[in-house]
Amino acid sequence: TAECRSFRENGSSLRAFNVAYFTASCDAAEENKRFAESLNLDYPILSDPGKKVAKAYGVVHANRSLPERWTFYIGKDGRILYIDRKVRAATAGEDVAAKLKELGVK
Repeated sequence: TAECRSFRENGSSLRAFNVAYFTASCDAAEENKRFAESLNLDYPILSDPGKKVAKAYGVVHANRSLPERWTFYIGKDGRILYIDRKVRAATAGEDVAAKLKELGVK
């Protein structure tokens, strides 16, 4: 919840960059929709209830059935620019904006 609120509260900083941003969850789409509406989120939550994408990105693995809280920065060419494996939920939105600036994303 704190991470989602941080993204909502820092939306103007994030939209200053030419990026698409979203969160992802292994919950069902209907559950994510209710959750997003309850927090008045202005960005999408993607659903991966089968955990296929989560496993492909390594956030769900043999030692962890619940997803890791990681942020992936992916360039327009599809290459991963950076992976933040130490996400701080309460400051995630401002941290992402700072990392985008550091990475030189316009």
